[in-house]
Amino acid sequence: MTKFDVEAFIDETRIGATQAMVLFVCLLVCFIDGFDIFMIGKIAPAIAKGFGETSEAMAPLFVYQQIGLAIGAFAVSPLADRFGRRAMLIFSCITFGIVTLASIHAQTLHQLALLRGIGGVFMAAGLPMAMAMISEATPRHRRSTFVAIALAGYSAGSAASGGVAAWLLDDYGWHSAFWIGGLVPLVCVPLLILFVPESIKFRAERDPSDQRIASTLRRLDPGIALKGDELFVIGNAGAKGRKAKLSDVFSEGRFWMTSIIWLACAISMTNTALMAAWLPTFFQEMAGVPIQQFAKVALIAYLGGIVGTLCIGWLMDRMHATLLLAAFYIALAGALVSLSWVPFHSIAFVVAALVWSFLQTGGQGGINTMITQVYPPRMRSTALGWAGGAGRIGGILAPLGGAFALAHHFSLKLTMTLAAALPICVALLMLLLGLVLRRDAQGADESRTAPAA
Repeated sequence: MTKFDVEAFIDETRIGATQAMVLFVCLLVCFIDGFDIFMIGKIAPAIAKGFGETSEAMAPLFVYQQIGLAIGAFAVSPLADRFGRRAMLIFSCITFGIVTLASIHAQTLHQLALLRGIGGVFMAAGLPMAMAMISEATPRHRRSTFVAIALAGYSAGSAASGGVAAWLLDDYGWHSAFWIGGLVPLVCVPLLILFVPESIKFRAERDPSDQRIASTLRRLDPGIALKGDELFVIGNAGAKGRKAKLSDVFSEGRFWMTSIIWLACAISMTNTALMAAWLPTFFQEMAGVPIQQFAKVALIAYLGGIVGTLCIGWLMDRMHATLLLAAFYIALAGALVSLSWVPFHSIAFVVAALVWSFLQTGGQGGINTMITQVYPPRMRSTALGWAGGAGRIGGILAPLGGAFALAHHFSLKLTMTLAAALPICVALLMLLLGLVLRRDAQGADESRTAPAA
């Protein structure tokens, strides 16, 4: 039987309609992920008012949501490395869409919190599975750019949630956000079924003789010559299938790399969760800025997130990833502090908000992109999901910290200065990760050049 290197084939194939559809659907998945995570924070005071509660009473809702996201990241993402990215993405979109639409009928804030937690379980793996699908369907020289474009959908979703607060909240109430959050993932389902094939690399690593791979290859290149006796492999891999194991992310010398990435994600996503949950409320309670006014500025600012995500992908194709990310997070710390010092009703505040969103979204997008590069396909969804799960654990604590700052009447300047310590820690971890990756690369080179015993 003839070995057929599917990785080399994908790297040499031109971008066509199939890859474009994979990108489009995954962009929609990232859009709803960004919309869903940020929408509650944008409309939190309105939800609390609708249920006759104070803003501080929203803390359990944020916590339940983060717990659900953490459980889903750890439990559902690995299933995509077992049963396929496409199948699990279809299941997750259906379940999350139904649960989100059901949330509209919640009678109490506690019921809403429970439904948000359940919904988070099934949508947490959406972004990791989407990233895995894109990275495995696109050529190496375009991979970071395509991942960045999909992640721009995450920023677009965040901006869209600001649009709900700015223009739909007064006329349609907080329920309007849940209609959007529930319908978009359901729209993704028929697109996945009809137009998106399962990852070739995933199938090749599980079963190199799987003839469904041949049909997908013909979709990518109708002129490809296949004899029917091929064994589909990745690079120099053997002809025997290999199933993913949860321990793979720590095996073969990956312990320190994975540990640092997890800790960086935990701190980075703690910062993101804190801002997503409480930033509009911080400005309303600590600076007297109504959430509708803040939402309009935030909507402009989140365009910076889209640009940041696209830029980080382009830059990572050309620069040293860990040094680049360290610079992003150091600058993010400065941007957070500046938000509390610049007058809200000034052009300078809009610029500061744009820079903050550019750096925060671009930085986390860069970490996600790097994960797709340093882990092999068989464990990629697990690696992305579990790193995200580590981040969600930090996100569980972030809402409690925001509620503490509000309850103890912290000033906006103090709150944002304390928050700025988080990206500084991430920057230091990125520098440490760079040293670990360099050491591992040198060790691999030495083992290849060492004479046989």
